[in-house]
Amino acid sequence: MSVAELKERHIAATATVNSLRERLKQKQQLLVDTDVAAYGRSQGRSAISFVSTDLVCCRTLQGHTGKVYSLDWTPEKNRIVSASQDGRLIVWNALTSQKTHAIKLQCPWVVTCAFAPNGQSVACGGLNSACSIFNLNSQVDRDGNIPVSQILTGHKGYVYSCQYVPDQETRLITSSGDQTCILWDVTTGQRISVFGGEFPSGHTADVLSVSINSSNSNMFVSGSCDTTARLWDTRIASRAVRTYHGHQGEVNTVKLFPDGQRFGTGSNDSTCRLYDMRTGHQLQVYSQQHDGDDNDIPTVTSIAFSISGRLLFAGYSSGACYVWDTLLAEVILNLGELQNSHEGCISCLGLSSDGSALCTGSWDKKLKIWAFGGQRRVI
Repeated sequence: MSVAELKERHIAATATVNSLRERLKQKQQLLVDTDVAAYGRSQGRSAISFVSTDLVCCRTLQGHTGKVYSLDWTPEKNRIVSASQDGRLIVWNALTSQKTHAIKLQCPWVVTCAFAPNGQSVACGGLNSACSIFNLNSQVDRDGNIPVSQILTGHKGYVYSCQYVPDQETRLITSSGDQTCILWDVTTGQRISVFGGEFPSGHTADVLSVSINSSNSNMFVSGSCDTTARLWDTRIASRAVRTYHGHQGEVNTVKLFPDGQRFGTGSNDSTCRLYDMRTGHQLQVYSQQHDGDDNDIPTVTSIAFSISGRLLFAGYSSGACYVWDTLLAEVILNLGELQNSHEGCISCLGLSSDGSALCTGSWDKKLKIWAFGGQRRVI
């Protein structure tokens, strides 16, 4: 068989596969006869009642001299690490607002940070295409700085996101502008697996965010500038398990739902979406009407779910921070309108492990800790 005949066969086979894929997608759409909010209303459910005193700003963390880009809580809930354009990582005591560590970075362009599960190390990455690890128990050098304990190099683009594998201090996943995610052995600094890249099922643009399934740490979700989210299995690096479509803009942030069966996304198209991991179906869209032209539409920068999953916290480039009722897709509170709110883009947010406090970071160089107040119980 000649090369020309093989090419013809390949083209024909590709067309057949694409046709079958489209027919399957149409069949699936016929089965999606409702969304979460419509079903909730049909069952007589009502939105959670929230007032401004139910979630109050109880701490403002000041110390950064540049925009705050990323934050993460320790599992024991009382410490936070933040990364800023000022080229520093700061570890905070969330109960006292005191700084416990201030780490000066060799590369000031840092955009992501993460705590190790044991709370003894922090990781960060940015425009130097590397992920740096710092042991908080290390002796400081002559200048009072904590030395780098490990540098993970191998990406060919900016490192946009990093997250430790739950309950594994020696495993970490990064995402990058080189269209890949990498699973690392932090101890040796070696790559264990690369997800995407030359594989056809991988992302086709920068990968901006990852979220690891805490109930099954072999699975993680990634979000990308190619407007999709993808599900990966660390045991099968050669292909994505599933690809999720729906967004009309870059997927800036992804977050696993508390039950490990669903996940949320936030995008430049100003919407958040909820997906079922197993079926691939989009369960709900969380969007607000916006006045003005498309260039003024605020982007979703970061999301987090409450411990029950009933609330979705979403930060926006406009400075808004909406609290969504995930069941009925209604905004029940905007932290951006409350007293002591941020004065700039909400660039990052995260919930403490017990769900009792929310921390937000902003381009106004501050972090704020919000706690449930009054008679409001943790949801």
